[in-house]
Amino acid sequence: MWKYIIRLILRYRIANLVVIGLLTLGMAFMATRVQMSYEMARMLPVSDSASIDYENFKNTFGQDGAVVFAGLTTDSLFTPRALLLLDSLTRQIKATEGIEEVLSPTRLFALVKDTARKQFAMEPLMKRLPVSQAEADSFKTALMEQPFYKGLIFSTDQQVALMTITLDKKMLNNRARVALIDSLRARTEAFGEATGVSVSFSGLPYIRTITSRTIEKELRMFVVLSLLITALILFVLFRSGKAVLFPVVIVVISVVWTMGIIALLGYKITILTGVLPPLIIIIGIENCIFLLNKYHSEYLDHGGKVRALSRVVERIGGANLLTNATTAAGFAAFIITGNAILVEFGVVASLSILTVYLLTLFLIPIFFSLMPEPKLRHTRHMKRGGVGLLVEWVVRQVLHHRAAIYLVTLALVAVGVVGVTRLSTSGRIVDDIPHGDALYRDLMFLESHFNGVMPLEISIDTRKKRGVMRTDNLARIDKLQRVLAEYPELSRPLSVAEVAKLSRQAFFGGNPAQYRLPSNHERNFIVGYLPKTKATKRTVINAFADSTLQKTRVSVQMANVGTDDINRITRSLRPRIDSIFSPDKYDVKITGTSVVFLKGTSYLTVNLMQSLVLALVVIAILMALLFTSARMIAISLVPNLIPQLLTAALMGYAGIPIKPSTILIFSIALGISVDNTIHFLSRYRLQLRLNDWNIRQSVVNALRETGYSMIYSSLVLFFGFSVFVLSTFGGTEAMGYLISFTLLVALLSNLFLLPSLLLWLDRIVTTRHFREPLLQILDEEIDDDLDALQMESDTRGSA
Repeated sequence: MWKYIIRLILRYRIANLVVIGLLTLGMAFMATRVQMSYEMARMLPVSDSASIDYENFKNTFGQDGAVVFAGLTTDSLFTPRALLLLDSLTRQIKATEGIEEVLSPTRLFALVKDTARKQFAMEPLMKRLPVSQAEADSFKTALMEQPFYKGLIFSTDQQVALMTITLDKKMLNNRARVALIDSLRARTEAFGEATGVSVSFSGLPYIRTITSRTIEKELRMFVVLSLLITALILFVLFRSGKAVLFPVVIVVISVVWTMGIIALLGYKITILTGVLPPLIIIIGIENCIFLLNKYHSEYLDHGGKVRALSRVVERIGGANLLTNATTAAGFAAFIITGNAILVEFGVVASLSILTVYLLTLFLIPIFFSLMPEPKLRHTRHMKRGGVGLLVEWVVRQVLHHRAAIYLVTLALVAVGVVGVTRLSTSGRIVDDIPHGDALYRDLMFLESHFNGVMPLEISIDTRKKRGVMRTDNLARIDKLQRVLAEYPELSRPLSVAEVAKLSRQAFFGGNPAQYRLPSNHERNFIVGYLPKTKATKRTVINAFADSTLQKTRVSVQMANVGTDDINRITRSLRPRIDSIFSPDKYDVKITGTSVVFLKGTSYLTVNLMQSLVLALVVIAILMALLFTSARMIAISLVPNLIPQLLTAALMGYAGIPIKPSTILIFSIALGISVDNTIHFLSRYRLQLRLNDWNIRQSVVNALRETGYSMIYSSLVLFFGFSVFVLSTFGGTEAMGYLISFTLLVALLSNLFLLPSLLLWLDRIVTTRHFREPLLQILDEEIDDDLDALQMESDTRGSA
């Protein structure tokens, strides 16, 4: 098979370049259409009960999580000048396109009784702007006396006031949201600078916007850094401009194809697909290193450029196919999670890895066939130098100090097992933001004064028309609110019960002392003053109930708690809710963006563990096609599972929890680290045939032949993944140092442990099954007369 592929690649070089160039232009055009994702990632399948409850809630009450919060310290707020500027700012924001509603200390309303019309009316609390400090102080006192706004607009310690900005639903998942959020932040900060009021910004739309922008910025940074680092390593290793230029050109083309694939599939760039371009650069450079090392090695053996390039395709093409297939399998395993963002990541990553394999397989031989033969300085790295000395030292350790290797391995495994027992699981909505970042500091500031800004909703179906307004149901809702108030992670609840209390206060002349639930007798008078609920008109009632007054909501804001905390809260709440609202008479659901996200995190963690197991099984099957022997497959997995164990242990000792952004690392690292094992074992089997099944000599020769490429490629992978430690996202940062650590341990395992096990177990694992593979994916014919191969330029020259 490989003979035909060699002829296709080298005999039709120009035609291949033209086809690849045209396809790349098409992919480049598609890449210009790639868009950033501004949507909240869906982590639960649509069939999940929590997802169904949330969709039903949105259909009844609309989208939650649409509010941006601006916290304003009150020490400098209540002055005539500050209130004037705040009122102007509030009016400007309210008039901005994409803003549905704004509430601030200068734009708050009181419910008043219109006895002439027998209805309640909304009147602004601030009738006119204060012109003196005395008036400003009087206004502040009047505001602080309003019980409805305590804990909602004003913190209970009266030190912070909120400006709540509700975005139009069309803006939530729109790119225009970025400019809108920037404008809101700039205006409020300008207000703060002009008045001395400290401003803190938070809320889901704001967090998502800052996150999306950071992804976009880091994507460009990682691509540039990956190219620079890998180019520098290539130059240090090969000391050749061509050995740097051509691989860089290939990986740039591969990145273009990756972005084109994203666009062709109709996907958008997310926090996961954003790491693919630098990831493809790293994997592509690794492929190029194996091909270039083999090219230089073959050229040194017999001095023929065409023969050397032919053997590169013949002997490394198959090994690279399997290594890239196993890497792609590690990513493709994410497809089974059923999670949209991970499915997209798995599909694009696996297709991109197979694409970069084909591009390197075709373009490296073509580019170097067009260049002069390598000079002595280009191949000097194969004969001597630090890497050569290191490989020989490794050979001596494997031959003479295997007992020490086993003892060190067992000690590390023991340390790893202890570390794994310290692992914990966690997941928060704002989890990967550094604690020193302004976004996180603002979130914590608002949490400290209002207990949280993350939306949590409790929907109540009374199963009866107008059941929401019954006195007994209002009392039940109020009792539920008192239960919710016991949880320090939750803010003050807001519901139709609070509206009923406000209505009673208005009915009795606006006296704050009358802010409580009306009696059954009082209710009959008050209900007549309430506005009629209409689905098309926003009223004080339909913000909390549907048009039939059968369903209602209790809205609270939740702190940025983890999955364990939200599970504890919901488990504790459920029986207490059922004791208030009998399940036989009411349908009560705990839902909202926070619940769905955190349950999705737990769901995702379980599915990622399953995908890791599946990746391991798929990789074992792929290796079975090559090595057939079950014993050899088991031996080959050992040096790749130990790095996984030690990485998990490192997380345990360092206090890094298991969560979607960290468990993702294991599947990625497993798919990549197994590459060295495949290259070594494929060379080992070839050396067995060359050395008449002399196991000792075959192990040594295979180690010497592949040691260079294993070290070179691991250096590229180590430093390539290290660029991710510069990320401002904790998960991406962890990917950088944890994958780098895993690959470093995998290199040491494959250099020391794998050859030692082969020598120790000797003929126990090197069986007839290993010698006769099920699938001859690596064409190991010892020699073919490849000198007769003619490329198109040679053919024209002889004509």
